[in-house]
Amino acid sequence: MNLMKNTCRAAAAALTVPVLLFTAACGSDDGKSSAGEPVAKVDGKPGAQPKITVPKGAKPADKAVTKTLTEGKGATVKKGDLVRLDWSAQSMKGQNLGSSWMRQPGAKPGGPRAQIVSEVTDQAQQQQLPPKVLAAVAGQKVGSRFEVEGTAKELVGPRLNPQLGIKPQDGLVWVIDVVGAKKLDKKAKAEGKQAAPESGMPEVTAADEKAAKITVPKGEQPPKDLKQQVLIKGKGPEVKAGDGLIAQYTGVKWEDGKKFDSSWDHGGATAFQIGAGQVVQGWDKALVGKHVGDRVEIVIPPKLAYAGNPQSGLDKNTLVFSVDIVGTV
Repeated sequence: MNLMKNTCRAAAAALTVPVLLFTAACGSDDGKSSAGEPVAKVDGKPGAQPKITVPKGAKPADKAVTKTLTEGKGATVKKGDLVRLDWSAQSMKGQNLGSSWMRQPGAKPGGPRAQIVSEVTDQAQQQQLPPKVLAAVAGQKVGSRFEVEGTAKELVGPRLNPQLGIKPQDGLVWVIDVVGAKKLDKKAKAEGKQAAPESGMPEVTAADEKAAKITVPKGEQPPKDLKQQVLIKGKGPEVKAGDGLIAQYTGVKWEDGKKFDSSWDHGGATAFQIGAGQVVQGWDKALVGKHVGDRVEIVIPPKLAYAGNPQSGLDKNTLVFSVDIVGTV
């Protein structure tokens, strides 16, 4: 099960980035340009949507080219860090491949834009960035803007979607802003005395480096509305809409009490953008405004979870989560 909603934008639809497709990282660890100079011109400062202009007849290099356009003043990103990124992409023929500045369907007016929150790796984990582009974040500083160019064959590989009319030899351009970064502690969890469950709420029993045990009250009907309780009160910063939320979580179905997912099943703490329509509505509603260090129990009715999405296998279920908020990025 994946907490992330189907947030594939134009780039994902165009490129069909597959899991474990790419094997080699690109970009130098010092954040300087690699494999020559890019041909595209990029106007605009970090934080604003870039304007990408490619000279007529320009050809991409055979190998990926990475260049820092604006160097930030923050910490240097390392492989394995969690990052929050803005991005914009197009083909060298001018075809738009998507952008975090594009307003997503159903997004709240004036709300945070949907950004990428991901671990820096050379393996495919999300669908907006090819792994070679994501790997190039390593070596950049927080606040930086950089560019990655290359052929579709070099950056995307054999799973390029031919229906978009992009050929393997066509050039692609990504512009990335490094908004934030944080070292990832996959074993992190909420610490402190846990409160007893309120009346009608399931009981949560945490375990060391294992999925929490969540016991649903016998004979109780699931609530029709969102319910939540802070079980451990943290002392960290408040979680704001648009933050990358770093969490340790376990989820079970109210109807049978069976676990359907846990971050511990995937190696430990993971991150999602919160309050921007990137996760189920119940998470957005319950976790914005909480604090780093909190352990929060959430009971989410289908209408705020996966109702209308039968492919999830959870469209008729009320979901119960125990969520440890262990950081933000």
